[in-house]
Amino acid sequence: MKIVASSNGATSQVSGLKLGIVRLGRAAGKVKYALLDERDIGLVQEYAFEARVDVDRNGGGARIFAYAYDVARGRASGAYVHQLLWEKHCGGIAPGFQVIHRNGVTVDNRLENLSLVPKVARLPSSGQQIVHRSSTTSTTNNHICDDSGHTREHSLYWAAIQQLPADPGEEQYGDLGVTRYYNVNGEVIDDEDDTFCYYECHYPPCTNMERELREFSICGRCQEARYCGTYCQQKDWSVHKKSCRERKRPYVVERPPER
Repeated sequence: MKIVASSNGATSQVSGLKLGIVRLGRAAGKVKYALLDERDIGLVQEYAFEARVDVDRNGGGARIFAYAYDVARGRASGAYVHQLLWEKHCGGIAPGFQVIHRNGVTVDNRLENLSLVPKVARLPSSGQQIVHRSSTTSTTNNHICDDSGHTREHSLYWAAIQQLPADPGEEQYGDLGVTRYYNVNGEVIDDEDDTFCYYECHYPPCTNMERELREFSICGRCQEARYCGTYCQQKDWSVHKKSCRERKRPYVVERPPER
C-alpha cells in the first residue's frame, strides 16, 4: 500500500490540494489507486484497501471500486470506500438511493466527487460527468476515446498518481495480468482463462472500461494490452513498446505415424 500526501501537484489541478493516494493492487489489467481527501487519509490505519471489480448483472459492464475492510473481521465485513465515506460525512444512505462518482472515475473518492442519487438514475460511465441543472441530473461525455483525449491526460486522478515514484517491478512486468505456465524452454504453454474478465483501457490516463466482454481492441503483437480506441493505443505505444513482446505459441511436435 502506498500513501502520498503532497501539496506540490504535477498540474494546476492538484496545486494546493493535499490528497491521499492508496495503492489498491491490480484489477482489470492495470494497477489501480484510490484518491482520498486529506481528512480521510487516516482510514488506511483502520482498514485494508483493495480493488474490486463489480459486474452489472443487467448488462451495464463492469466498474472498479475501492473496497475497505477490517483485517481482523475479514473481507466480508468491508464496504465500498465511497459508501463508507458518504455515511461517515453525510449520514446513512436511504433505501432506493446510491452514491455515485460525479466524474465517472470510480476510484476518485474525494467527497466533492460523490453524489447521492436515486437508483433509477443512469450512472455515469467512465469518461462521463454528472451535471446538475436545477432539479434535473444529466450526464455529459467527458473523455470518450477520440482524437481530442485532452481530458484524460489532464484529469485529477492522472495528475495525482503521476506523483508516485516509479515501481521498477511494475515497469518491467506491468503487462503480466494473467497467470502463465511455461515449458522447460521458457515458452508459454497455457494461459489463465480470461473469458469472463472485463478490462480497463491499458493507456494509463484512461479509465474507460469494457461494457461488454472482449469489447476493446487488443494489441496484435503481445495479445495482452487492450485499448478502448485507436487514440489511446497510439498514445500508449511509446511506453508499451518497451515491454511488448510477441506472444509465443507452444511448439507442438507431431509424432510420426505408427507402423
